[in-house]
Amino acid sequence: DRKVAMAKKDVNEVSLLAASFIRWGLGLFILGLIMGLPPFFRLLQTSLQGPNWIQLENVTLWLGCPYAVQIGALGMIAIGAVYGLFPAEELEAESRDYAAFWLCVVSLLAVAVVGYAGYFVLNALDLSLPGTHSGRETGWLYGLSISAAAYVIGVALAYASIVDVTFNQPED
Repeated sequence: DRKVAMAKKDVNEVSLLAASFIRWGLGLFILGLIMGLPPFFRLLQTSLQGPNWIQLENVTLWLGCPYAVQIGALGMIAIGAVYGLFPAEELEAESRDYAAFWLCVVSLLAVAVVGYAGYFVLNALDLSLPGTHSGRETGWLYGLSISAAAYVIGVALAYASIVDVTFNQPED
């Protein structure tokens, strides 16, 4: 009887949104782990061969992207956990909640693509077009900055929804 009662629990939009935040957050965290291993091993290899500051500088920029994705993913998991604590049967997800979710997901994927793939593209272009490195690197950093700003906007929207639910509840 107890198992059947738990299986019949109603799942509404807020519960699904909470599960989506947590599921995507976990997936993006794992993506950040996978992305972080090659630059970390490269940094270890470079440090064992002796100091080569040009390579270390590039690897330092590259190392920031996987960990930015991981930190953002942990934020998504936390937001999903807070949504999961809400009384789901009394609430409905608003368009602001979905906008927050998709801004977080798309912006972290953009950080991964721009930061990881962009690093390889910049290095390939640097070999074929020497002398224009600073302009391309500036564009790469602008792309990362725009992606991070979109993530912050998504978190701010989620926070606004959480504040609305927790502080603006009508009294019975």
